Amino acid sequence: MIQNPILRGFHPDPSIIRVGEDYYIATSTFEWWPGVRIHHSRDLVHWELIEYPLTRISQLDLRGVGPSQGIWAPCLTYDKGTFYLVYTVVKSFYCNMYDTENYLVTAKDIHGPWSEPVALNNFGFDPSLFHDDDGRKYMVSMVTDHRVPKKYVGRLVLQEFDAARGQMTGPVRDIYCADGIFLEGPHIFKRNGWYYLFSADTGTGEAHGQTIQRARDVWGPYEMYRPADEFRQEGEAYSILTSRHHEDILLQKAGHCDLVETPEGEWYAVHLCGRASKARNPEDAERFAGARRYMLGRETAIQKMRWTEDDWLVLAEGGNVPREEVEPPVQTEITEAYGMQEDFIRDDFASSALHLDYQSLRIPMDEHYISLTKRPGWLRMYGRSGLASRFSQTLIARRVTEYHMDAACCLDFEPEVFKQMAGLILMYDTENYLYLHISHDEDVGKCITLLKAENKKYEYLTDYIPIEQNRDMVLQLSLQGTRVQFFYGFRGEELEEIGPCIDGSFLSDEACTEGWFTGTMVGICCQDLTGFGKHADFDWFEVKNLWMDR
Repeated sequence: MIQNPILRGFHPDPSIIRVGEDYYIATSTFEWWPGVRIHHSRDLVHWELIEYPLTRISQLDLRGVGPSQGIWAPCLTYDKGTFYLVYTVVKSFYCNMYDTENYLVTAKDIHGPWSEPVALNNFGFDPSLFHDDDGRKYMVSMVTDHRVPKKYVGRLVLQEFDAARGQMTGPVRDIYCADGIFLEGPHIFKRNGWYYLFSADTGTGEAHGQTIQRARDVWGPYEMYRPADEFRQEGEAYSILTSRHHEDILLQKAGHCDLVETPEGEWYAVHLCGRASKARNPEDAERFAGARRYMLGRETAIQKMRWTEDDWLVLAEGGNVPREEVEPPVQTEITEAYGMQEDFIRDDFASSALHLDYQSLRIPMDEHYISLTKRPGWLRMYGRSGLASRFSQTLIARRVTEYHMDAACCLDFEPEVFKQMAGLILMYDTENYLYLHISHDEDVGKCITLLKAENKKYEYLTDYIPIEQNRDMVLQLSLQGTRVQFFYGFRGEELEEIGPCIDGSFLSDEACTEGWFTGTMVGICCQDLTGFGKHADFDWFEVKNLWMDR
């Protein structure tokens, strides 16, 4: 059976295609660099991270974007030997007038090279490219409306794309306008003479869902499928997939789907989801009062689908509730050996390039920030801007994928002033993190301390604890549910606890007051606020999931 989620931890807004026997999923990366993660599978069961198509500043400039802005909802398609990737770069969002720039890149091979971007339009976000069987191409997206009050709760627009000239052409037309049901993340498919408009409904929280409409013409008018749902209340969307009335199931927030057909004619939908922790926001929280907290962010799951006799799409097993276990395609040889990397647990930095799993914030980690050759077998990190910077942080991180996890690193660092820091970080965004780091205090000397940042409120959870110079340090954290305990010690010696056991659930979509679309990351970093670039050397970094229940 396929076990959900198939992409665990921060992997939202999945877009899926099949090319021959190969399946590819693209997911959103927001402010994390490089842009857009692509996973590959041959069986829909096992998935391997293989590519980031946006690896050049000329393709993607994230400097200055805020938390949870940047890359939103990429759409990956394939037509006549060419891969097409459309994506939004959100430059401003927590304001009245959004800046949402939509682009297209192409490649003949999934591994690239990927082209320079073509600017499409800025009507809204979640663009999707549809390739009609007559050779014409169209882009559908949602529309943001800054007017007060808005004309509509939700709008979707369609415009033709001229591939030969590389630009949008012709009129922009509304194909969905509604006062009640908000739709986004649209995709268009064609089957049996019907055009299907497949869209996410009702935000991206626990009320999230997926709707489907159809028309005989790509321009509409579209009719919405209205499945029988004993739980549906007045004013709700007509969702063919949702978790909104089932708080007890594992896969919450189900919605934002994309479809793929197997060689044998079976249909599957990938969708975002979330696994809730047991922690909740306070009842007087600024937003999402009392809401459950999702430290792992929004993840990707898969469901088997079927077409009804009258050509509507529904879950294969009936109802509209996502399943944790899903039947794999027929006549598929399930093999863990094919194309699968070994679990990436410990990195000894013996390679000449960083592992694909790492991402940095907003910028590539070039030789100005890191080096894998200055000290072979170590990662040298040059201290740059502070942790609040949206421009020049020296930091690499990996997704937290389970609620039970250990992470640790070993580093050699000799700071000279308090503005020089390096260590181990558990991070949601630039305003929310737990940072165990080595620094220097003029009264204490070389020292270690634990810093907590929660929605721009900063506090040190320990004193400046003196440590010996010229000795490698091991820093460790243990996540158990939502509780985090940090440890430290010298290489080869027993570690000891530092600081209290902390409720880390504030590192979640619901608890952060600016960004809330990503997920918790664990990483290593270095800062030098003097501007001289003091470096720290990391011998190894490891992340070990403990595979326990939530």
